Amino acid sequence: MTLAYVGMGANLGDPRTQLDTAWQAFQRMPQTKAIARSSLYRSAPVGYEDQPDFLNCVAKLDTALPAPALLAELQEIERRLGRTRSFLNAPRTIDLDLLLYGAQTLDDPAVTLPHPRMHERAFVLAPLVELEPAIEIPGRGTAAELLRACGDQRVQRIAA
Repeated sequence: MTLAYVGMGANLGDPRTQLDTAWQAFQRMPQTKAIARSSLYRSAPVGYEDQPDFLNCVAKLDTALPAPALLAELQEIERRLGRTRSFLNAPRTIDLDLLLYGAQTLDDPAVTLPHPRMHERAFVLAPLVELEPAIEIPGRGTAAELLRACGDQRVQRIAA
């Protein structure tokens, strides 16, 4: 079994419900146990800014699925929840990113680990640090140190 962390975000429809529905889907994934989920965080969009704010959180999973199979499961959940990929950084009903898979590093066309931009995004790092205060991002340092470097990004923890 491997501990994996999944970034979750949504800004279309009812984002809170979409995140809850994805969390419930994690609990039904094969060879996987959904262990914990962070609080919700509101964040400004990145890249394409003319869209609503996002609700984000991070989920902690214990899985026997290999990383590519886990990513395929996440993408299937996105599909079932109405995710479309119209353009880069577009608004979305759900976004599930495989952030970390144990301490594994992987640069493959199917999956890159750790997630290639997670170390630059407070909306990923804040909920990750909430779940695992001392977690290391392979090749980057601790999530807490990286979060301090993102101090100019607007991210706000909200009530669950």
